[in-house]
Amino acid sequence: MADPRISHIELDDATIIWRNADIEQERRIAIFDLIEENTFRPVRAFAAGNEGPYRLALSVEDGRLAMAISDEAENPLETIVLGLGRFRRPIRDYFAICDSYYQAIRRSTAQEIETIDMARRGIHNNAAEMLLERLDGKVETDFATARRLFTLICVLHIRG
Repeated sequence: MADPRISHIELDDATIIWRNADIEQERRIAIFDLIEENTFRPVRAFAAGNEGPYRLALSVEDGRLAMAISDEAENPLETIVLGLGRFRRPIRDYFAICDSYYQAIRRSTAQEIETIDMARRGIHNNAAEMLLERLDGKVETDFATARRLFTLICVLHIRG
């Protein structure tokens, strides 16, 4: 029976040099939400009879995202590599707006926080759409899964 979803996800911790408590919380929430509900169907692996669930390992090397996909028994199925050049600006913008958001939570009015949060969601949504475009023909997924994956891609870009 097909079960096209991610059942386990790991980030290459060697890639992540620095995290603050806010970013660590975002990472935990993104991973928890992703595992709880996602759609993830790697096209080639699925066509070859590997119908899920899948284990996913994310890493960044030389400006590329590597998505190492394995079956439940940890047998490698395929690795999808995406250039991240188009994501540089959304990642930078997302970090900037998140920083503003975390500062606003500590000292701004509810209306100011809501305004910043709307901008944050807009950047996040646009980046998720871009990720869906980049995964087209490689992985079939949904918008919510793409949003959570983008959060994790951002975490992998933290340099301190």
